[in-house]
This record gives sequence, C-alpha cells and structure tokens, in this order.
Amino acid sequence: MDDIGRRRGEPPALSLRDAIRAARVDAAEQAGVVVELRDAELARLAMLNEMLEPVFAEVPVEHADLFDRGLMPGETPRLFVDMVAHIAMGRDRRTYRFLQDSRSGRRVLAESANPTDIVDAVTRYVARRLIAREQVMTSFASEAEALAPLPMPKKAARRQAAVAGEEQPVAPASRGGTILIFLAGLIAGIVLLLGFGLVFSAR
Repeated sequence: MDDIGRRRGEPPALSLRDAIRAARVDAAEQAGVVVELRDAELARLAMLNEMLEPVFAEVPVEHADLFDRGLMPGETPRLFVDMVAHIAMGRDRRTYRFLQDSRSGRRVLAESANPTDIVDAVTRYVARRLIAREQVMTSFASEAEALAPLPMPKKAARRQAAVAGEEQPVAPASRGGTILIFLAGLIAGIVLLLGFGLVFSAR
C-alpha cells in the first residue's frame, strides 16, 4: 500500500526521528524565550536596586542590620529588601510587585509599572521599620530603668541594719588620732617598766 502511495506522488509519512528532532528544536526555542524573559526581569530589578541605593545609604549604621537587600536570580528573580519583604515582577514581566510575607500570608504592599512608585513604597516601608525599632528600644530602656533598684536612704539603711542586728561600720581613725594612741601606749609602757625597775631595786 505504501508503494501505491509513493507511486501516486504523495509525500512520505513523517518518521519518529524527524518528529523528535522537531520537538527538540521547539523546546530549545521556548527555553531561549524563557531565558530572555528572565534576563529582562533581572535587568529591571537591577535597575530598581540602583534606584534604591540612596535610600539605604541614609539608614543609620546602628539599624543597618534590619535590612538585607540583595538581588537573587533564579526561576523567579527577586530583589529582597529584608528577610520578609521583596520585589518581584508580575506576570506581564513589566509590573513591579512589592510583597511582604507575614503570619497571615503574603500581602502586596505596592504594585506599579513605574519604578519610582516602588521606590517611594520601599522608602515608606524602611521608615516604618526604623520607627518600630526605635519604639522597641525605648520601651526596653524604660523597663530597665523601672526595674533598676533605687539607692536606700541612710536613715532607712541604718534602721534596717539595726533590725538585722548588724553592727554599724566604725569610721576609720584619722592619722593624728592613731599617732596619739601610739604615743600614749608607749608612755604607759615606759612607766610600767620604770615601776618594775624601782620595785626590783628596792628589794
């Protein structure tokens, strides 16, 4: 039957080898398109990263650990602002989406095709994070001051020592008083020695 078809001038049937070769070519072309789209996303996010540079340059050094900005390539390129917020491209590959992961799920903080709008949204986000950090540090300082022991007044300290049966510390003698005590002891010793000498000489 194949011979009859060929004799009539019909085109030969597609072989499996040719079909596989054609499928490989299509897959390679589609992969090339995906790579090009991914490169375009990375280029847009890199441009946005440069636009954010002045914003993060103003972050005080003591609060720099709050943010971990970085461009992460991959199947879905992302520009991270910190551990919970990042920027990714939308399905149209042109819209920026500023996203934040929270306990209740992922929420969109801003979405726009204009990178300036996203820079403004990130700037407001950074400002809120800085104010929240300052409030936490202030509350900790207030709690530490409230828990710190206050110095006890002198009268109360003496009263507490008397109740506890503790002896009051004796004030150290001055240098002049020490010398007088030493001289008095020396004189008393000499007098005693003279007295003993007179007693023994009288015998």
